[in-house]
Amino acid sequence: MKIVDIAEFYSLQGGGVRTYIEQKLDYSARNGHQTTIVAPGAEDRVEPRRGGKIVWVKARRIPLDPRYFLFADPVPVYKILDREAPDVVEGSSPWKGGWIAAKWRGPAIKSFFVHADPVASYPQTFLAPLLGSRVVEGMFAWFWRYLDRLSALYDTSVVAGGWMADRFAGHGLRRPQTIALGVEKGLFSPLLRRESCRLDMLRQCGIADPEAPLLISVGRLHPEKHTATMIKAVSRLNASRPAGLFIVGDGPERRRIDRLCEKHRGVHAAGKIADRQKLAQMMASADALLHGGASETFGIVVGEALCSGLPVVVPDTGGAADLARPAYAETYQAGNVPACTQAIGRLLARDAQRLRRAALGAASRYVHCPDEHFKALFDHYQTLIALSQQDRQQGAGLAGRKAA
Repeated sequence: MKIVDIAEFYSLQGGGVRTYIEQKLDYSARNGHQTTIVAPGAEDRVEPRRGGKIVWVKARRIPLDPRYFLFADPVPVYKILDREAPDVVEGSSPWKGGWIAAKWRGPAIKSFFVHADPVASYPQTFLAPLLGSRVVEGMFAWFWRYLDRLSALYDTSVVAGGWMADRFAGHGLRRPQTIALGVEKGLFSPLLRRESCRLDMLRQCGIADPEAPLLISVGRLHPEKHTATMIKAVSRLNASRPAGLFIVGDGPERRRIDRLCEKHRGVHAAGKIADRQKLAQMMASADALLHGGASETFGIVVGEALCSGLPVVVPDTGGAADLARPAYAETYQAGNVPACTQAIGRLLARDAQRLRRAALGAASRYVHCPDEHFKALFDHYQTLIALSQQDRQQGAGLAGRKAA
């Protein structure tokens, strides 16, 4: 099968989308598929990869996050699609890239892969604390009508979680197909836990008590991740008991987060950790995951934590909440500092070993590996291709009978 992914939010400095695309190329190479990633960038160039290639198209940079670009002219992308003649075209952006993929006139199956919920990520993050979630949803009803028009041009819409399928279908998204994302289960393991690593992270958080609990947070430093909420919540907790929060990640809020860490007790921002093995050991060496993002399509970091044997404290909405169960998780209202503090306190009051056992059990039941995700996704595409070919054959037979 030949796939072209119009990946508007792919960046060499990116996080989740970059990891996902690397996994897709690897799976394609091992299973006889060819995947071409078409991404906006600083210049036109082709980057050969095992399993396919990345074709960069010169585009305009996003001012608010200069790591990313947005397509402007569809013509260069259409020339690539004409040349590649794929079996499947994926549009993975609700903006220009999504329309470019949808309006290409080739015969390929078209799949709208929904990697984000823009209303939850931005308007809800900034406006819901002032106006309430229902008011914000009503204000952005125009966006759901817009998304309905876009998704109508595709043969299928793929989402990563059941909660998102329900949310988007309720707003008119066409034909949502839930295919859960995958986690590198072989990389994250409780066997990587090291007390020396835990104590070092506590020390960096300014915590001297070796018995103090250590929370870890992993994610992009962006307003939608509510990192400031987690910092303030752990600082409040330190008024009654010592606890550390070790924050891994980088992004547009880095300077603000660094300043907050200087003002609040028990927290440390370590920046991005590119070494995945090192990150896996850090996660296994912590005592719990603290998460703030409430708009993710799928809680990959939560899945990684469960594979590491960590219980979790997460918001009560979004992809992270989709993976949370009472046996190993506590939830709280996103962005609510007192609620977050209370949820951490509830988790720390529970039996740590029982929580760890429950987290590991959940990892085996609810968390898939990347190969399982891509097999399900590519099988879905093969089914759509077969149905399309059947429809064309039936149409050709009918036309032949009419001509006779």
